[in-house]
Amino acid sequence: MNSTHEVFNQPTPLVDYNLFDTNRPLRDALKFNAPALQTTQLHELGAALGTAGMQAHARLANIHMPELHTHDRFGRRIDEVEFHPSYHALMTAAVGAGLHGTPWTGTSASPHVLRAAGFMLFTELEPSILCPVSMTYAATPALRSNAGVYADWGPKLGSLWYDPALKVFKDKPGVTMGMGMTEKQGGSDVRANTTRAVRDGSDAWGERYAITGHKWFFSAPMCDAFLVLAQAPSGLSCFFLPRVLPDGTRNGIQIQRLKDKLGNKANASSEVEFQGASAWLVGEEGRGIPQILEMGTMTRLDCALGTSGLMRQSLGIALNHAAQRNAFGKPLIEQPLMKNVLADLALESEAATALAIRLARAFDQQADEHERLIARLLTPVAKFWICKRGSHFAQEAMECLGGNGYVEEGGEGIMARIYREMPLNSIWEGAGNIMALDLLRGLRKGDAVAALAKELAPARGQHAALDRLAEALPARIEAMASEAEARRLAQDVALAVQGALLAQTAPPAVVGAFCASRLGGDWGNVFGTLAAGTDFDSIIQRAQPR
Repeated sequence: MNSTHEVFNQPTPLVDYNLFDTNRPLRDALKFNAPALQTTQLHELGAALGTAGMQAHARLANIHMPELHTHDRFGRRIDEVEFHPSYHALMTAAVGAGLHGTPWTGTSASPHVLRAAGFMLFTELEPSILCPVSMTYAATPALRSNAGVYADWGPKLGSLWYDPALKVFKDKPGVTMGMGMTEKQGGSDVRANTTRAVRDGSDAWGERYAITGHKWFFSAPMCDAFLVLAQAPSGLSCFFLPRVLPDGTRNGIQIQRLKDKLGNKANASSEVEFQGASAWLVGEEGRGIPQILEMGTMTRLDCALGTSGLMRQSLGIALNHAAQRNAFGKPLIEQPLMKNVLADLALESEAATALAIRLARAFDQQADEHERLIARLLTPVAKFWICKRGSHFAQEAMECLGGNGYVEEGGEGIMARIYREMPLNSIWEGAGNIMALDLLRGLRKGDAVAALAKELAPARGQHAALDRLAEALPARIEAMASEAEARRLAQDVALAVQGALLAQTAPPAVVGAFCASRLGGDWGNVFGTLAAGTDFDSIIQRAQPR
């Protein structure tokens, strides 16, 4: 067939670039929150994650989704999930970068900040495989409540080696962990769990129980072990449940099916039943709720980090497209309305990054009372606000590409994958209402109002709208009488802290535009409604991924 046209005015994909070196907002957030942090590791990770080869692994892991094999060809029950080799390549890279265990084994002065930055960078490449990475990060410190288990499993959980084989832990160089909390009838209300734990003796790992019941969401079922909740005689308790028992036999975990999800395709989320599965008590009987809340705090940090990373990636793709695509006589990036949209997205992305990295800093300084209170307040706030903004952000960034962004093909097909992924972090680990209510509980801990005021104080005088919001928040918190207002409060606390952080880390163009729009009301109900006098060019230039 004869060609009817030549291909032109199609942007080259955003590939073979350093995700860290080109991310000025992230680098500035790190300088502010961890000025002594050595970033050589992040530079190397950013270079690796931006390559065409790693992008191909991300694409293939999502196209060739996990497959459940309940039985082998001889009829024996095996309950195994098969992954594409690209999934394992991505897991090898994430574990090798220490994203699952750096804070527990590393020597950095700011291990949570270092790990947070790496987690954000990896999310730009592929977020699905980070589910078991995040769960391993959150579950590891909880195991300290069982000295026997931690002595055997702790070193392997911090290992930089990834081994996907389903075999006894002592024969593996490294292991991963998952969690099993929610059930059909309860969801976020884990107190409604019906799974039962019956005492079954004791051994070197402590009190052993037989677990019978189910879990409605059991992500990454090929992990080596899980922390699960079950009803023991003294109430809801936390248990360590390995996939393979110390004697090499497989535990009583039956995978019923894999979830068919909107996004998060490379990650296997399953429904399971426990048939008298062996598990060991972690902590005290009846103390399962406090332990799961402690672990949830860390996974909620990862939700904020993950959404921030996805924002950055979708913004980078939109900027890359707009800089090369011509429409109506000039590049899209020079069109006034497109400038407004891109600058607005850049503000949102930088504010999300600033808040997420600030929260990670609080995790590094838990011996400090102020930082402890800030972590308690900002964890639900960051999880609520950043994740809520994600879906709107991805849709607007996709629209910058037009139809090219909506297709599931090529480099710009990443945008469709990001769009499907965005709602996840808002739902998992506690949806919006759970986060808003958790903020109200946090405000009753210690002198939370004073801690918030101290956090905002360094930015006083930087912008009138920020000053007004900061001055109004204490009285609003003290007068908070209805749970119905909790979402509004969570939003405003998030915006105030984001504004204060940007005032200390970002250029005047970013600070002024953010405060005028988000805090001063000079903004519409959609992205791209910044005031005409905004310094669009400076904001866009700062956000460029090249």
